[in-house]
Amino acid sequence: MEFPEPLLAFGPQHFMWETVGSGDSPVGRAVTAVWGSTSRELTQLSLGGVQSSPCQDYRGGVLAGDLCADLCEAGRLLYRRCLHYERGKKVLQADWRGRPVILKSKAEAFSSFRPPSLLEDPAGDGDQDVPEAELLLLVAGEVRSALGLELSNSSLGPLWPGPRGQHWRGQLASLWSLLQQEEFVLLSLLQGLSRHALPVLGSCGHFYAVEYLAAGSPRHSALFPLDGASRSQAQAVSDMALSFLDLVSHFDNDFSHRLHLCDVKPENFAIRRDFTVVAIDVDMAFFEPKMREILEQNCTGDEDCNFFDCFSKCDLRVNKCGAQRVNSNLQVHSPRLPGEVLRLPCGDRLEPYQPNISFVLSLGPPSSACSEKKTHPPG
Repeated sequence: MEFPEPLLAFGPQHFMWETVGSGDSPVGRAVTAVWGSTSRELTQLSLGGVQSSPCQDYRGGVLAGDLCADLCEAGRLLYRRCLHYERGKKVLQADWRGRPVILKSKAEAFSSFRPPSLLEDPAGDGDQDVPEAELLLLVAGEVRSALGLELSNSSLGPLWPGPRGQHWRGQLASLWSLLQQEEFVLLSLLQGLSRHALPVLGSCGHFYAVEYLAAGSPRHSALFPLDGASRSQAQAVSDMALSFLDLVSHFDNDFSHRLHLCDVKPENFAIRRDFTVVAIDVDMAFFEPKMREILEQNCTGDEDCNFFDCFSKCDLRVNKCGAQRVNSNLQVHSPRLPGEVLRLPCGDRLEPYQPNISFVLSLGPPSSACSEKKTHPPG
């Protein structure tokens, strides 16, 4: 089954609760899940004194997005469970047209997001007349703020709000809520460019949907569950080890700027059926320009220069952290991997990763299978 590409048109609201049909109906469960409560009652929003539900706002043109019809009309986007809720950030598991997906937003309330300056006059419609070049500049400015990148207009395609429809103001307001979510911007720009990043499947309001993959856990000896794997555990572990090395090499070398991972823990990664390792939580991933901006802070010692898993050094002559990160993605990843995953395969499959191999192998012995093959060659 093919799924639509993301349409970046969304709608502003902070949802409090109101019943829309039955909370036990597919539509009721779907709307309830995305905007807040898992009970029968949906949150109801007070926006300028007007009480409305998210689906009422969608039908009225305030909300938009390629998932909204499935959420509000067809009942094809169904809530399953809340996976994470902290400081407004929400991560939900849902079923979309029979496919498991994750719905995410870094803030529960749309009102938490700054609206675009184009919409400052609530009664005006002049935003329809804003030249495309000016709008592209504004979008580029939001990307610069989020990721620290200076992008050409041709690179902004994945973030373009689409044709100017009847509800253009809602499209713009919703796009701006997404542009203020660094992970959404990063994943949108990586769309189709990285096998180690999640594709954005679509969105509605300030929530966006990504592929569902079972996250890693330190409870698993090989980091990820291997029950039902189509190959032996030794082969699966070998494939995962290579994929971790490929991920590190890819993020270090395959973009115009290095991509730094500053929050490395098992639950932020997952594997696909072919054992490709995927970074599933990149809230704390930064390209080099943003990384330098984050690290260059005042300090009185090196401990002040640690930003989660990304470290710098304090220059005590000027009491300033260096802008250059002093540890690498590989140095962070390798000590966090279980011993099973560090048992690397032998032979030509390692050739593309030779610059990193000596460091990884210094953390643990090569696989026994590899040693046996070297000691007892075939024939």
